[in-house]
Amino acid sequence: MPLRHLTPRDRRLFRQYGHGPAVPVPDPLIHHAVERHARAVPDAIAVEHEGATLSYAQLNRRADAVAARLARAGVGAGDHVGLFVRRSTAMAVGLLGILKAGAAYVPQDIGITPRGQLDHVVRTAGAAVVLTLREHASNVPPGPLVLTLDGPFDDRPGDPRGETFGDPAGGPLGERAGRPAAPAPDPRRPVAPDDGCYVLFTSGTTGRPNGVKVTHRNVANLLLTAPGDLGIRPGDRVAQLLNIAFDMAAWEILGCLAHGATLVVRGRDIAAAARTATVLIATPTVLSGIDPAACPRVRAVAVAGEPCPRPLADRWALRADFYNCCGPTETTIVNTMSRHDPAAPLLTIGRPTPNNTVYVLDADRRPLPVGEVGEMWAGGACVSAGYLSDRALNAERYAPDPFLGGGHRMFRTRDLGRWTADGELEHLGRTDDQVKVRGFRVELDSVSSVLERVPGCARAVTLRRDARTLVSFVCPADVDPAAARRAVAEALPYYCVPENVMPLPFLPETDRGKIDKQALLRLATERPAVGAR
Repeated sequence: MPLRHLTPRDRRLFRQYGHGPAVPVPDPLIHHAVERHARAVPDAIAVEHEGATLSYAQLNRRADAVAARLARAGVGAGDHVGLFVRRSTAMAVGLLGILKAGAAYVPQDIGITPRGQLDHVVRTAGAAVVLTLREHASNVPPGPLVLTLDGPFDDRPGDPRGETFGDPAGGPLGERAGRPAAPAPDPRRPVAPDDGCYVLFTSGTTGRPNGVKVTHRNVANLLLTAPGDLGIRPGDRVAQLLNIAFDMAAWEILGCLAHGATLVVRGRDIAAAARTATVLIATPTVLSGIDPAACPRVRAVAVAGEPCPRPLADRWALRADFYNCCGPTETTIVNTMSRHDPAAPLLTIGRPTPNNTVYVLDADRRPLPVGEVGEMWAGGACVSAGYLSDRALNAERYAPDPFLGGGHRMFRTRDLGRWTADGELEHLGRTDDQVKVRGFRVELDSVSSVLERVPGCARAVTLRRDARTLVSFVCPADVDPAAARRAVAEALPYYCVPENVMPLPFLPETDRGKIDKQALLRLATERPAVGAR
């Protein structure tokens, strides 16, 4: 019995706190939900981008044309199709068309992704077909069949087959000679809930990016149940702010279209898209660049991807339903959510979302009592199908779930946490963010959390520069570094006090909207911090 070592009270709380509610999912195939809205409200606007719009009927019809062409190319259930695009209405068409063909989409922002990484993605995912845009077709690595979403179908640049995917003169995508596109043929076998919906490649900051296969069942479980559905409904406007290669973009895109709302695909100006939105999904870094006072229509906000500063959460929670969420790509976007109350003593990541579980375990994978810090493992419907072509990594991070049994698996998140007395999960950083400084173990996020309570400090990041030195970065640039160091010294042991505090006007971002820690470390070596000892 895996709970034998716990007291009867902790056994009860292990089940009570660690198991999300059992909730039926309306449809385990996420694109079916989009198709229902295309039938029910065909004239409603599905997607808009820089003045261009697509109704649900147009989106569905054009996606059918994509699916038909993919089927003719031999694509079906179980396959992976590259979606190498930039933000556009065509991005949504291609994504939905791939799902209709029965395949999983493999997204990359072709405008900024290095050619070597695109080649790695194509090879690892085994993508025999790539959908892209005409101006970027020549950037697709050789090998796969290349089809352009905004021009004639093209088997390689310069070799068009003459089938109009989108009329080069500006006519509607997927329609020819004024006739509606033919409906998508049935896939070669029916799509099953455990087939892939998308393949996301992790950022690769510690090595080669890993491809994670996420199923329809995984995605539908989050997006079609509360609170993951964020209450999205027809009439809402969901801002599409994030890089399509980041799994939270799937929350924006499919979460919007599966509920009949309008997807507002941003251009260069993030704030402009946010100002007209009713729902925002973002990383804390992206959200910190948006003024809540300029977004009067926003009623729901969800953040994930990195720790959220308490001041940022409080500011937005005074104006909208604010959800602080957590979960790596491998557990399907997020698997815990908390609606934050500014009056609450802690900013937590809440509890497991429906049909999911979270366990706080020790190094031997034994459950810990409430209040003790351990590593969070995720179980239930959120657990993805695993890494592509990497048995060793799958064996390291996925394991049989002894608590659910019945063939279920659980995933090692590498996030540290503990249960509060009232059953909320307190996130305490990553296991790889626990570092040793002068022989002492330091949780970097705990240092940053103190800094973010300093008056005037909006964001803070703390990094280990060497075996004896921590360095912190705070923004905006007028934060007093001496006061920041004093705040840490008053709250934490001496070995947690950063040697240097560097105020910056803004913190650099990765292409996925997270803080770029490597850029900060380079900056720390290039010049001394203001207020350094």
